[in-house]
Amino acid sequence: MARRGIGMNARPNTSSADERRRRDRRRRGPRRATPDSLRAAALHYLERYESSAAHLRRLLLARVERSARTHGTEREEGAAAVDALIAEFLSNGSLDDARYARMRALSLHRRGASARAIRRALAAKGVAREVVTGAIECLEEASAEPELTAALNYVRRRRLGPCRAPHARAEMRDRDLAALGRQGFSYDLARRVIDAEDLAELEAEAGAPPGRVAP
Repeated sequence: MARRGIGMNARPNTSSADERRRRDRRRRGPRRATPDSLRAAALHYLERYESSAAHLRRLLLARVERSARTHGTEREEGAAAVDALIAEFLSNGSLDDARYARMRALSLHRRGASARAIRRALAAKGVAREVVTGAIECLEEASAEPELTAALNYVRRRRLGPCRAPHARAEMRDRDLAALGRQGFSYDLARRVIDAEDLAELEAEAGAPPGRVAP
């Protein structure tokens, strides 16, 4: 999850400069993983993204593995350095799985992800089940019916069901229902949304912002 956007006054050659740096790094090969280089890599990542502890640990261990193959770095020593960094970042608040899970759950929910899909996404990042459950429960603060709100967000973003041209709705109904099913929504909820005549009424029931379309 990105922490910062790109400024309006960014230099036009930034992307080409970044590409040159990437090419240079590929030619040089992976850097040797030392406690200092691992710390620098972790801080650089956290400046740009929120992360779960497990996800950052996997990224840093991948650096250790590449260094072991190229430079002969001791894997156990590298892993110990990574564990020390993760413990430090958890202690000082740079890493906070509950904060990450809440932010990620809200972001996915706005884009139309079901609770089931959000659980899968957070579990894939190594977030503990009870933390995931807490993040899902936080969605109720933003909507009386979070699952309905998510389905409405998805339908509007993908232009399904009531958002289609009237002449196409019947022909595309089964496909639209299947699309919601693949996102983890129940059949009853999918049918309720796809067959709706007026999404505004469902939005009012869900307590969702009217007509919202996530980017």
